[in-house]
Amino acid sequence: MADFGLYEYQEEVVQRALRGDNIIIWLPTGGGKTRAAVYVAKKHLENNPGAKVAVLVNKVHLVDQHYNKEFKPYLGRDYSLVPISGDCDQKDFFGCEVKNSDLVICTAQILENALTNQEEGKHVELSQFTLLIIDECHHTHKEGVYNKIMRRYVAQKLKGERRLPQILGLTASPGTGGAKSIKGAVEHVLQICANLDSVIVSSKVYAPELKKKVPRPRKRFDIVDRRPQDPFGDHLKFMMQFIHDFMALGPDFPVREFGTQEYEADVVILEKKGVTDRNRLLAQCSLHLRQYNDALLINDTVRMVDAFRVLESYYSTKSSTAMDGTDFFLLGLYQENKVELRKLAGDARFENPKMGKLQNTLLEQFDQGEHSRGILFSKTRKSTHCLYDWVSNNPALQRAGIRAAILTGAGNGINYMTQNEQKDTIRKFRLGSLNLLISTSVAEEGLDIPECNLVVRYGLLTNEIAQQQASGRARASDSVYSVVAQAGGREVRRELLNECLEDLTGRAIGEVQRMEPREFQMKITDLQKEALLTRQLTEQLKSKKKSRFSAAMVQLSCRGCFVLVAFGNDIKVIENAHHVNINPDFERYYHTGGKIPLKTFEDWESGRVISCAACGKQWGMEMVYKKIALLPILAIENFAMETPEGRKLAKKWKDVEFTVKEFNFNTYCSNKFPNMFD
Repeated sequence: MADFGLYEYQEEVVQRALRGDNIIIWLPTGGGKTRAAVYVAKKHLENNPGAKVAVLVNKVHLVDQHYNKEFKPYLGRDYSLVPISGDCDQKDFFGCEVKNSDLVICTAQILENALTNQEEGKHVELSQFTLLIIDECHHTHKEGVYNKIMRRYVAQKLKGERRLPQILGLTASPGTGGAKSIKGAVEHVLQICANLDSVIVSSKVYAPELKKKVPRPRKRFDIVDRRPQDPFGDHLKFMMQFIHDFMALGPDFPVREFGTQEYEADVVILEKKGVTDRNRLLAQCSLHLRQYNDALLINDTVRMVDAFRVLESYYSTKSSTAMDGTDFFLLGLYQENKVELRKLAGDARFENPKMGKLQNTLLEQFDQGEHSRGILFSKTRKSTHCLYDWVSNNPALQRAGIRAAILTGAGNGINYMTQNEQKDTIRKFRLGSLNLLISTSVAEEGLDIPECNLVVRYGLLTNEIAQQQASGRARASDSVYSVVAQAGGREVRRELLNECLEDLTGRAIGEVQRMEPREFQMKITDLQKEALLTRQLTEQLKSKKKSRFSAAMVQLSCRGCFVLVAFGNDIKVIENAHHVNINPDFERYYHTGGKIPLKTFEDWESGRVISCAACGKQWGMEMVYKKIALLPILAIENFAMETPEGRKLAKKWKDVEFTVKEFNFNTYCSNKFPNMFD
């Protein structure tokens, strides 16, 4: 193995995989799990004629990273390799690519789509692969896409299917699954092993070498005192109390402290109650209170002006859609207080002290030399944009040579990035033209930047897995892992708890590894049978729920103004994903806005935003299907359902209690264009 460049601890952990066993490799971030997996893949391809390997990742940018930095340099000369992600054409012919390649690297969702798609050239079976490598395999639980794939695997195994691929999972930490006792943590680790049908291995003999090779960054808490005065936040709370008085909730609805996640949960419940009770005053006041609470949270995280801008942006669209006394009260309250809020937000005496501490933390590292590189983690897309604006307009940080960019998850909307934008940002960071990423959790896992010498966690409350992943991004020697937090705040308490949970994870894994093989296998099989039975029962309940009401008996009303706009049987589903309204009369109920910037897909492209004509509530967007059919895609969370048993809400279409039939393009065309086939 010396010519491959493996360390002895890596050689130690791959031994069982080389014998064909299903294993999970547990090594810390930076310990070379991917390199070990490349070696296993190489030996597997050499020793098994006709072998076929799939490498599954959970983030789009990891497809190219693993292909270019790991698999192609070591396997590209002798084997046919192909990287496939959601923004490349090969995904549309995944079955053909698998047939013509020795190894594919893809996002797990692409494999899951291919397993369910029966179309020739797109469909694959698990039995076509001989080795499945699952990166960040601790995500193989609940309804995650890894677990959907492995459920098929386990179900086939329990039926006696022999032609199944070998499994190789990679993780820096399986975590404790929320358990705080050794018993619960052991149960969680066993469940992950059962889901992956694997044993978990780690370095024992060469653990000292591993510790030396993967030094941990120097961790420190950069603590700031609480704001002595916060007149901007106090004024927001005064306005929130004014709204509560207007709502006249009474003692039956106690709410928690303004400016907290707990209060946000309270107003979410109040809004749902308002909608289901047809109480528009309660529903709308709750929505506005959530915006004020968001502003308080932003005020606590970044600058006062950022919080003010969030409110200003929200209310800029409200005046044109006000429809009753509740709307006019809420709009008037903001308008009456806007000047005072702007004035308070601009008073530097009361600025967030965390910003000064963050500035010092960044300057301390970037003033040391031009080769510094760091990642600043924040909770939300909104806060990353606020922090980027602050860094870009901060003279001291600009003089220090900080060249920042945002890295957030891919998706639709103004604060999302495209997959190509993600790749371009990471490439520039690797090359050094950017030296600070301001990121959400998308950069916690797998991002390999050896030169990164600073990780800052700012305003974050996450679990022990995310903490370890983020810490592992600081790879350079003498690197720093900083937690910028308020004295006595929840962030510090959570970090300290995570350290305890990290230790608990290690002890739980140790207990699992010390089990007798027969005992371990019995526990794993029992867990697999239990999970299969639970899944079957869940599917039966879902099927029963789907047929609770006839689609014709359900009406959809706008969640913003309660106007009835559609029947359930107007809704059809395209490609098991896009729920559209095919009733031509529906267009009179909505207005269209700006075009949503999405790339063109195989059979459809995005159109304009659609919103309720009466109240302005955003409903979804248009799609142009097969270049002919202009159809409105609806998000069910923006509607209430009027059923024979009362008004109901659903977050996702999978939760509705009526059957949505498949869209028939030919029937649609013959109805829309009756003379088309004459």
